[in-house]
Amino acid sequence: MKKVERINIIMRYINNRAHFTITEIMQEFNISRSTAIRDIKEIESLGMPLVAEVGRDGGYFVMSNSVLPDVHFTDSEVKALFIAFMATRNQQLPYLKSRQSLAEKLLGLLTENQQDDLVLLNQILLFSGTNPHNPDLLNLSDLPHPIVEKLILTLLSNRYLKITIKEENVLQSYQIYLLHLYHEKSFWLIEGFDLQEEKKLIFPVDHLMDVQPSEMKKGLSKVKIEELLSNQKELINLVLELGPTAIAQFKKHHPFKTSLSYTNPHHSTAILKTFINVKNPAELTEMANWLLFLGEEITVREMPEEVVKVIQDRLRLYYP
Repeated sequence: MKKVERINIIMRYINNRAHFTITEIMQEFNISRSTAIRDIKEIESLGMPLVAEVGRDGGYFVMSNSVLPDVHFTDSEVKALFIAFMATRNQQLPYLKSRQSLAEKLLGLLTENQQDDLVLLNQILLFSGTNPHNPDLLNLSDLPHPIVEKLILTLLSNRYLKITIKEENVLQSYQIYLLHLYHEKSFWLIEGFDLQEEKKLIFPVDHLMDVQPSEMKKGLSKVKIEELLSNQKELINLVLELGPTAIAQFKKHHPFKTSLSYTNPHHSTAILKTFINVKNPAELTEMANWLLFLGEEITVREMPEEVVKVIQDRLRLYYP
C-alpha cells in the first residue's frame, strides 16, 4: 500500500474511534512502530487535532468537532467510481439528480489526463442499457418511479409502514413491516410482512400510491416477525440439476431469492431448489419462460404439473 493511501485510511480509522494506541495502529496496518509514529505525526501536521494521553495505557484521541481534510482519490479509485456510474445507467435507480451532480463533482476534481482516460473508457465500455450512439455519463435518463425516494426516506427511519396500493382501480391499505425493497428486471418490488394477516406479501412499487409510518409498530416486534416467518417457510416444489451451460444462463438472470448449491469443486454442476406459487398465473408464466431460458442442460427432479403444462403450451406455440 502506498504511503498516501495508508495515511488516508489511518485518518478514517482513528476518526471513528474514541481512543487508539500506537500498538493498535501497528497491528491494524501491519507496520512498524517507527512507521506508525511517523504516520501519526504526519496526520497531525495535516490538521487533524490529536490529543496524546500520557501513562502506561496512554494513547491518542481526536478532539471533538474535528474535520477531516479533503479526500483525494487514486487513479484506480476514480476509474472504479466512473465504471460504477456507467454500469448503473438506465437501471431505474433512485437519486438520479444526486448521481448527476456527484458525477460532475468527480469530473471537476480530475486532471486532464484522468479526464482523457475516462473519456476513452466511456467510448469503449458498454453495459446493458447503454446507448452505443450516445454513451454519455452525464446524460442519464433512468428515472425511477417517483415514490421510490420517498419510500427509501421513510423506511430509513421506520420499517413499520402503512402503504396504499392501487389494485384493479381500487385503493387498498396495508400495515406492513418492510423486509426488503428490491429491484428486478427494471421493476421495484416491496417485500413486506402484513402485520394484520401475519404473512409475507410482495407489492410492485408501480402500484404504490402512498407510504406513511405505520401506527401498528407496537403490535409485533422484529424478533416476533422473524419467528413467524421462520414457521411459514414455503415448501420446495421445484428441484433441478444444472450443467455448465445452464449455470452460465442462471448467472445472467435468475429470479429474486433463487440460488444454487454447487455439487462439485469446479462449480460445473449445481442443484437448484425453490418454491413456485402455482396459484399465481403471472409467476407461472414467468417461471416457465425462465426455465426455457436456462437451456438444455437441466435435469428435472421435481416440478409442479402446472408449470409443466405452461411449458408444453408455450412449446405448442412454436411447434403447433
